[in-house]
Amino acid sequence: MSAVIAVVCAGLWAYLVLGRGGFWLCRVRDDIHPAPMEPGLGEWPSVVAVVPARDEAGLIRRSLRSLLEQDYPGTFSVIVVDDNSTDDTAAAAGSLVGSGRHPLTVLAGRGLPPGWTGKLWALHQGIGAASETRPDYLLLTDADIVHAPDTVSMLVRKSLRGGLVLASLMARLRCISPAERIHVPAFVYFFQMLFPFSWVERRDGATAAAAGGCMLVRADALRRAGGIGAIRNALIDDCALASRLKTIGPIWLGLTDRAVSIRPYETFAAVRDMISRSAYAQLRYSPALLAATIAAMLLTFAAPPALAVLASGWPGYVGAVLWLAMAASFVPTLRFYRLSPLWGFAMPAIALLYMCYTLHSALRHIRRRGGRWKGRVHVNAPGVP
Repeated sequence: MSAVIAVVCAGLWAYLVLGRGGFWLCRVRDDIHPAPMEPGLGEWPSVVAVVPARDEAGLIRRSLRSLLEQDYPGTFSVIVVDDNSTDDTAAAAGSLVGSGRHPLTVLAGRGLPPGWTGKLWALHQGIGAASETRPDYLLLTDADIVHAPDTVSMLVRKSLRGGLVLASLMARLRCISPAERIHVPAFVYFFQMLFPFSWVERRDGATAAAAGGCMLVRADALRRAGGIGAIRNALIDDCALASRLKTIGPIWLGLTDRAVSIRPYETFAAVRDMISRSAYAQLRYSPALLAATIAAMLLTFAAPPALAVLASGWPGYVGAVLWLAMAASFVPTLRFYRLSPLWGFAMPAIALLYMCYTLHSALRHIRRRGGRWKGRVHVNAPGVP
């Protein structure tokens, strides 16, 4: 049996390392620094940033200041939609009106209608308000993201050069607390494994993904895609939007240091809740896909170290080599987060944590508490009212 498991594991890791778009190399990044518009590109297009915010009083000022101080040379403005917050989010945002280089508008969100997630309903209202000025692009960003001064310029430049309908930056997540150091790099690693960024940008490929913290969308493409209403109940809204937009034109997603999330995850429970919110939705609420995912994670991440420790003969050596390959594949992501490469050898244990969180997500759904976030529960599986 150990010989069969060793052969299967070797095949899995050969595919992951050699055949899945080099996801683990972290090469798709925003390393090109923007410069003035080149001749022939015309004037800088107009951009409106739309920021949905619910209970973000502690973070939103830093986020908005970074938007209001953008060095973008074209027309740029910011709209915040207070999504029925229970704290002083609206007042915190309103205190910055008139304080930056660009206009800021704070809207009071209307009550959440049936069939919508809170974030998408807030985005829908903000985009509706933005449409009054007919912007060329919409920057959809979260209230916990702090942007470098050239973020908008870089995204617009990249979009114009590539004819993109969507350009998204995967914000650097906070990685300070022990819980964050254990989970955050692996989260980015697994996301790239699911959606290799080099495949996302392929115009002839079906892989589509985005990172909801920072997305520049061409406004006319969003209208053609049916607007935000077309994905109104999606828990994984960024990837759902990317899938619709890729049917219209090319998209791009890359790692970045320009956009940084300042949301803290101090405890394992906080990380678990963040992952559990959408993990089962990613599996389309399918028990069969859940079982297949658990089996695949056990074979991919748990079996190699088990072989290395428990198996004798060549299967044990194969397990040791695969464990080393697993750790090595994690190193580029660890370097991106400035952590020691030795963390790579902990990947089997970290993967088991994520497997438990996926099971927890399914259990929450069964208990009709799926998608719980900031006091709201979104149960939107097929056939569930």
